[in-house]
Amino acid sequence: MNLFSRIRTRQAAGFVLGLCALLAVCERSRAAEPEWHVGTARIKITPEQPIFLAGYASRNKPFERVETDLFVKALALKDRNGKRAVLVTSDLIGLPAAIAEPICERLHKQAGLAREQILLNSSHIHTGPALSLSAAPSEGRSAGDSERTVAYTKQLQDKTVEVVIQAFAHLEPAKLSWGSGVVNFVMNRREFTPRGVILGVNARGTADRSIPVLRVDTPDGKLRAVLFGTACHNTTLTDKDYMVCGDYAGYAQDYVEKEHPSAQALFMIGCAGDANPYPRGTLELARGHGESLGKEVCRVLETRLQPVHGPLQVAFDQAILPLQPPPSRLELEKQASKNQGVPTWVAKQMLAKLERGEKLPAHYACPMAVWQFGADLTLVGLSGEVVVDYVGLLEKALGPNHLWLAAYCNDVFGYLPSARVLREGGYETRGLYSGGIGYFDPAAEGMLVATVTELAKKAGRRLPGK
Repeated sequence: MNLFSRIRTRQAAGFVLGLCALLAVCERSRAAEPEWHVGTARIKITPEQPIFLAGYASRNKPFERVETDLFVKALALKDRNGKRAVLVTSDLIGLPAAIAEPICERLHKQAGLAREQILLNSSHIHTGPALSLSAAPSEGRSAGDSERTVAYTKQLQDKTVEVVIQAFAHLEPAKLSWGSGVVNFVMNRREFTPRGVILGVNARGTADRSIPVLRVDTPDGKLRAVLFGTACHNTTLTDKDYMVCGDYAGYAQDYVEKEHPSAQALFMIGCAGDANPYPRGTLELARGHGESLGKEVCRVLETRLQPVHGPLQVAFDQAILPLQPPPSRLELEKQASKNQGVPTWVAKQMLAKLERGEKLPAHYACPMAVWQFGADLTLVGLSGEVVVDYVGLLEKALGPNHLWLAAYCNDVFGYLPSARVLREGGYETRGLYSGGIGYFDPAAEGMLVATVTELAKKAGRRLPGK
C-alpha cells in the first residue's frame, strides 16, 4: 500500500470512528429525552339552567337539584416523535355524531388535530343533561325546554374544545404504565323469561368485570393522572331520580382524586351495552359502587405496572354496518301504535321517511378508532352502546393481551347488538335512535370485527398468527 492509500485509509477510519461517536452521543441524547409529554385539563359542565335529564324517557320535568358536579376532561399525549392525540372523557349520556363531529372540526382548525387524533368518550350517566342541537319542541317538553337544551349543548361544545386546548398548553414530560383489576358490581341484565328477554338480572350471563388502569407519572415518579374504566351502564340511579349526578363513575373519580390529590382521574366506559350495576336504585348504592371501583383502581396503582412505551400510532375509519331490510308498512304501523318508548319512536320515524317518499337506509357508518402504544398497549374505541359479546370477538381477532376495549366513543347512536343478541331479542335490539334509523343486521358483527382488525393492523398491532 502506497503512502496516499495509507492516508486515505486512516482518514476513512477516522471518519467512521467520528461518525460512530456522534451517533452514540445522539443516541444517548435521544434516550435522555422524555418518551412522553402529557397534558391534562378539566372544565365543569354542570348545567346551571333547569333542563331535562337524559337516559330515561319516562321523566316528565327538568332536574330538581345538583348532587354532584359534572366535568369534561382531557388527556393530551405527545410521543418522542411529536405525534399527538387527545382523549376526552365526559360525565354525559353520550355524544351523537351531530354533536361530536363539529367539535372535531373546530379542534382541527384551532389545534391542528386530524380526526384520527381525537377520541371522545362519555360515561353514559342517566342523571346528566339531555343533549340536542334542535330547538323544535318535542313531546312533553316546551319550546323553552328545547331552547335551554340547545344552549347547554352549544356551551358543552365550546367547553370541550377549550379543555383540549388547555390540555395541550400544559404538556409536560411523563412516564406511562398500565395494569388491570376487577370489580364485582357489574351484572348482565338480559334476563330470560317465558315472555322473552327482559331488562333484569342474569347472574349467569356474560359480563366484563375487568378494570383497565393507565397511570401517568412525572419523570420523578409523582402520580399525575389516572385513566380507568369498567364495562357497566351508569344506571345505579333510576328514572325516579331528578338529580344531576355522576353516578358510580363520578364517585369513583372523586375517590381516586381524594386518595391522590395531585392526580386527575378520568373514566372511560367499556362494552357496557348489556350490563347494569347490581344492586341498583339508590344514591347510597351509587356511592358504594363508586367507592369499590375507586378502591380497586387505587390498589392497582400500587402494584407493579407494565411500562407503556411509544411510538404512538393512531388509526380511524368508518365501519359500514348493514341494517336489516325494513319491516313492512303494516308492521311499522302496528309498532307505531304501541306505547313502547324507543321502538315506537323508531317505527314512527321510519314511517315518516316513507311518507316523504324517502328511501330507508341500508347501512350505518360507525366511527372506529385504534391507538397503538408501541408494542405495549392497544386502545380500541368503539362507537355506540356495544354489548359484551364484542369483547370475546375482538380478543379472538386481535389477541387478548395488551388490549383495552372502550365503547361509547365518538358517536353514541344507539345499541350495537351482536348476532346472538339479535337472535335472542330484547331491549338491546331496539334499533338506531340517533343519526340514522333502522335495525342492525346480524352481518354487522363480522363487519365491525373486520374493520377494527384492519385498523389494528394499520396502527401496528401484532395480530394472532402473524
